Amino acid sequence: MKKFRWSNLYLIFVFVILYIPIFYLIFYSFNAGETMNSFTGFSLQHYQAVFEDTRLIIIVLNTFMLAFLSALLATLIGSFGALGIYYTKKRRWRNAFLSANNILLVSPDVIIGASFLILFTLLGNIFKSFSLGFVSVLLSHIAFSIPIVVLMVLPKLKEMNDSMVDAARDLGANNIQVMQNIILPYLSPGIIAGYFMAFTYSLDDFAVTFFVTGNGFTTLSVEIYSRARQGISLEINALSTLVFIFSMILVIGYYFISKDNRSKKVKNRRKKVEVPELR
Repeated sequence: MKKFRWSNLYLIFVFVILYIPIFYLIFYSFNAGETMNSFTGFSLQHYQAVFEDTRLIIIVLNTFMLAFLSALLATLIGSFGALGIYYTKKRRWRNAFLSANNILLVSPDVIIGASFLILFTLLGNIFKSFSLGFVSVLLSHIAFSIPIVVLMVLPKLKEMNDSMVDAARDLGANNIQVMQNIILPYLSPGIIAGYFMAFTYSLDDFAVTFFVTGNGFTTLSVEIYSRARQGISLEINALSTLVFIFSMILVIGYYFISKDNRSKKVKNRRKKVEVPELR
């Protein structure tokens, strides 16, 4: 019989505390009533109201399009940024770049959002055609997602054996071939993790988006905040439930992608250590 560990009980307690409010919200999304004071019966009317709200559907589509696009661009920039930091020859400069990246990670969202608002206001004064909207939100989300991607990719770079790159160059491979056949395949788990993290941060960001969004564009988090201020509506519960389910699908998808990458690595290692039979 396995020895009971108090750490397991602590973890169970933490997860229960974290998930009870979520399940409470999901439970009342099926309430036939209009409040969370009492459960009067099972109904899907609030989900029907979500799908009948054209404006809300457009906001959801805009939010996911923004998250996919900002995560893609942030992953591209952040991956090459991590390569640039890792291959910086002078240690002083490398530590300076890494510190600058980490400062952005720990900076409060309110400060970042206010900074972007000041920047975009100045750009609007210089370029009259520029205004707060989709572009300003997209640029902001890319900016605060890049340090997350860098933080995900750098550990994989440190784990990589540099002798593989040296061997490839000795065999005549150019920079593009080394990047395509050695570095990027090895960094793929970190790049995928960085993309999913950037997507998640963009999807639920409120503070930065609240500062830089314009009258013609809004995201799901800002819309939910605006509706919650007007009063509790179970339509918000239904919408939050749908977003939670989508997030769970993303987590499961990331798990299977990571599992597939690990199994491929194990197979490649086994092939390398196999000794061919003598015929």
